[in-house]
Amino acid sequence: MALSRTLLVAAAVVLAVASIVSAEVYFKEQFNDDSWEDRWTVSTEWKPKSEMGKWVRTAGKWYGDEDDTGVQTSQDARFYGMSTDMKEFNNEGKDLVLQFSVKHEQKIDCGGAYIKLLPGGFDKASFGGDTPYAIMFGPDICGTGTRRTHAILSYKGKNLLVNKEIRCETDQLSHLYTLIIHADNTYDVQIDGKSVQEGSLYDHWDFLAPKKIKDPEVSKPDDWVDEAKIPDPEATKPEDWDDTPATIPDPDAEKPDDWDDEDDGEWEPPMIDNPDYKGEWEAPMIDNPDYKGPWVHPEIDNPEYEYDDSVYNVCKDCAAVGFELWQVKAGSIFDDILVTDSVAEAKEFADETFFAKQDEEKAMFDAAEEAKRKAEEEERKRREEEAKRAAEEAEEEEEDDDEDDEGDDDDYEDEDDAEL
Repeated sequence: MALSRTLLVAAAVVLAVASIVSAEVYFKEQFNDDSWEDRWTVSTEWKPKSEMGKWVRTAGKWYGDEDDTGVQTSQDARFYGMSTDMKEFNNEGKDLVLQFSVKHEQKIDCGGAYIKLLPGGFDKASFGGDTPYAIMFGPDICGTGTRRTHAILSYKGKNLLVNKEIRCETDQLSHLYTLIIHADNTYDVQIDGKSVQEGSLYDHWDFLAPKKIKDPEVSKPDDWVDEAKIPDPEATKPEDWDDTPATIPDPDAEKPDDWDDEDDGEWEPPMIDNPDYKGEWEAPMIDNPDYKGPWVHPEIDNPEYEYDDSVYNVCKDCAAVGFELWQVKAGSIFDDILVTDSVAEAKEFADETFFAKQDEEKAMFDAAEEAKRKAEEEERKRREEEAKRAAEEAEEEEEDDDEDDEGDDDDYEDEDDAEL
């Protein structure tokens, strides 16, 4: 029994290693030296120069490895765009994995942080929001109303948004975003290696037209009766129904003692709602003998419906990677981009990069936050001390002024005595 279990574990290890060995990596970028500027083209022709922000290479204020850098948005209220070539591929018959990390050091208030996979052949200097793409994936944050992870897939010329609200991270630490599109038409969105949304591509994107549609040749018959209740035609209003007025004089009201009939006129009590008033008479409702029930529009097969067993194949000629963003407050750092056909390869790369830095970065961030808290506390105490000293000095000055005034009064009294 123990031998069988050992053989099973060994077989699993062999399969995992084999999957990594056979994996194809289409793109990998870690931004660890200045040569990234030779590989990437900044979108200089997308927007006016005054509206475009500058990318800078940095590890940031807190990090796991000072030499492990990413690229950061550096100017507030700017557009950011850049793109680069990757090995062209078609994901037909294969899984597709898109993975990258982003750190919002600035405590982002409003801005995008998503990446795109695109077909080749476009003008990189003009790359921007209108450039056709195959996949757009990553977090988008604006206030408290927009905090989602975008997963937009292009299909037959249309950009299809996922119909699920996929959460994103909003803190100031690095987070790893992974989109896995399986060749069996399922998907998985992961954050920091944990699934946050998965399911069928058919269910969560509108790839296909509906199988059934309402018959355009049929409409609700004019004589269709869909009122379940009608007023009783045999009911009659009681003869004394209108004898009860809607309002009556307040029986508890009393004439004020200072009321003068000659000056104020004849006193009348105020009117109040009559508790016995029944309102306008309406005939009671009865079951409608002609009621046919709610009308249901008949459906027919949709002539535009066409099944597609390969909606997963969104990258038929993907050959480029790009970022096109708008950020109100800059400071996001992007790193560790990977495009591959292997989930195992993506996991191994994440272990070597993101997860290897995670704990050290968190510790450095916590230390920075504690130092910030202490500095703010010291500043608060300093201001309180300054305010206290200022109040004491003002009080002393006021006391000195009072003493001077008393001295002046004594001098006047002495002068008066001398005159006498």
